[in-house]
Amino acid sequence: MSALHPDDAEIRAVYAEYLAGWNARSGARVSAVLTDDGDVVGFDGSSTHGRLQIAADMRRLFADHQTPAYVGLVRSVRSISDGVAVLHAVAGMAQPGTGRLDPGLHAVHTAVVVRDGRRWKISVFTATPAQFHGRPEAVAALTAELESVR
Repeated sequence: MSALHPDDAEIRAVYAEYLAGWNARSGARVSAVLTDDGDVVGFDGSSTHGRLQIAADMRRLFADHQTPAYVGLVRSVRSISDGVAVLHAVAGMAQPGTGRLDPGLHAVHTAVVVRDGRRWKISVFTATPAQFHGRPEAVAALTAELESVR
């Protein structure tokens, strides 16, 4: 855990808004917390550039797929330079219908967050699979930790 960033709560709130937009299956809400020239790299490696394109892609994704809901846990927020911070988090996804977290969908989230006027926005968001190959105890520990914050 890092020392608190001066705007720690605001930056964490931006991440929470991103997850809330995903969980509401709203491309508009997801993209609302991104910079106009933001980038998102998804769990599957797909990359999208630009807030408007991200919103459109998310709308299609949500229309075509029953996406699981995120459960996220921020690990740290730290300053990179004046007006730039990086947030590290872990996340799980609760399957529709069962509500159970699917360990195969655990991810490490990294967000580069920048001050845009008076508020913080995500400039780059990545979701990296947290598979912990060969370490089932690490998967089980992360699952238990995420279950505890639901």
